[in-house]
Amino acid sequence: MDPQRALPPEAQDADPRRALPPATLQGGGVDPRRVFVLEQTAIGVPPLVPEVRLHLATQVTPLWEATEAQLDRAGVPPPYWAFAWAGGQALARYVLDHPETVAGRRVLDLASGSGLVAIAAALAGAAEVTAADIDPFAGAAIALNAALNKVTLEVVIDDLTDPDAPAAGAWDVLLAGDICYERGMATRLVAWLRGHAARGAAVLLGDPGRAYCPIDEVDQVASRVVATSLDLEGLEERDGRVLRLRGAAPAAR
Repeated sequence: MDPQRALPPEAQDADPRRALPPATLQGGGVDPRRVFVLEQTAIGVPPLVPEVRLHLATQVTPLWEATEAQLDRAGVPPPYWAFAWAGGQALARYVLDHPETVAGRRVLDLASGSGLVAIAAALAGAAEVTAADIDPFAGAAIALNAALNKVTLEVVIDDLTDPDAPAAGAWDVLLAGDICYERGMATRLVAWLRGHAARGAAVLLGDPGRAYCPIDEVDQVASRVVATSLDLEGLEERDGRVLRLRGAAPAAR
């Protein structure tokens, strides 16, 4: 799905990587993606990470009730960026409680969504933080959320795991929350992250028991109960685990 279909022609060159003030671009233009995020969300705080304010979908916003078919007709990808998922909350909480994990280091938040984990890393003292996602609307949300929390992030809208993507950055720490809910994506992202772990980077996953978590490749370093929504998760709470990915794939059985 191409999110550009939802935009007027004059807006199709808007750069979602710019972490600028709400809804505006350099030169005074308006970013329609940021306008969309502002109109469809309300400012709230994740239950486990009240230090961070985010533009989130709630029961009172139209985005919460929008069906995937309706979003598809509007040219908008599924709004994963509009929710503080349990794995991301657990990982953000861990980073804030253990700032030495990222302090003074170059950090990547992969599949960043709302930017929650990236913002936590910046608040915890990371030297540089990159928030990467493939959805330009996520890029708009991350920029707005970074401004809301008064932190500076580099926002990259690209599939960094694609062989044709620009050369990967020299990150010391790679963070990824809630990436294991779909087999193909989990396999691809974990393999890419494993390569960084093998080269000596610290790789931490936030996972609340998703089906395709590579349980044989990780060591659990923390666990927190995360309050969730029945509408979103089908449960009122999940066990959010923080997992360190090893640098080698498990031996074949």
